[in-house]
Amino acid sequence: MDVGRPTLDQLAIFLAVVDAGSFHGAARRLGRAVSAISYGIGALESQLGLSLFEREGSRRPVLTEAGKAILAHARSVNDGVATLVAGARALGQGLEAELALAIDVMCPIRTISGVLRDFQQAFPTVELRLHVEGLGAIAELVLAGRAQLGIAGPTVAEDPQLNLVALGEVELVPVAAPLHPLARMDKIAPGTARQFRQLVLTDRSPLTEGREFGVHATRTWRLGDLGAKHALLLEGIGWGNMPRHMVADDLAAGRLTVLPLPEGRSTGYPLRAAWRRDCNPGPAREWMLAALTRSLALAL
Repeated sequence: MDVGRPTLDQLAIFLAVVDAGSFHGAARRLGRAVSAISYGIGALESQLGLSLFEREGSRRPVLTEAGKAILAHARSVNDGVATLVAGARALGQGLEAELALAIDVMCPIRTISGVLRDFQQAFPTVELRLHVEGLGAIAELVLAGRAQLGIAGPTVAEDPQLNLVALGEVELVPVAAPLHPLARMDKIAPGTARQFRQLVLTDRSPLTEGREFGVHATRTWRLGDLGAKHALLLEGIGWGNMPRHMVADDLAAGRLTVLPLPEGRSTGYPLRAAWRRDCNPGPAREWMLAALTRSLALAL
């Protein structure tokens, strides 16, 4: 059976009849004559080759089984058109079509996720793209134009191509499983930690190639994933620095312990918002920057 292509107007009439509950109600809602509504429904049924409403036994329009099936498709098309119109209107007002955000793995993800949820509600037409990376990879994404905004660590502090805003510091603590030799020492002598394998987060970008961050041991395992480092620490395979917010539950439950290293029980990992100097700000990016600044100030 050949099926014609219904118009958007025919679908709008169909939805108005369903939502208003009558042809008269749809006519009032759309500001048209009842005869125009009836004609529109007839034309739609003719295009589709289906009866959408029962014609007998009720003064009010009742959907047929086919009508119920078509209703879901009609609403989907109508929602898509509404999104298209809203997006076109937003673009005309200077709103970005998309926003790519690069987040350092050290950031408290619960705080970030709350901001992302609110962003989607505030800017439903903006496509949000998220990258989660570590160390120099954040700056690399921003400098390459693959992210319009980055929340990065100290590796971006001296790059002249970026604008930077300080957001606070993540506390890094040296930890190990309770049965690890370092964790069983009441007092750790200077240099002792160098004798044990250290688990180190490594940079997957070339921006900080050859640079070391918080590495004390001569034996290391270099990992590109903070979650993998966390899992290996819990197994007692090595020791390493972790964001306190990420291991807080493990410390409270005794699965990990903070090592009393003479070099220091903790260190600060400064976070900065970063964006290219030649990148003009848009409403969505400005909202995201302000929201992340507020949220991280409370969390750190």
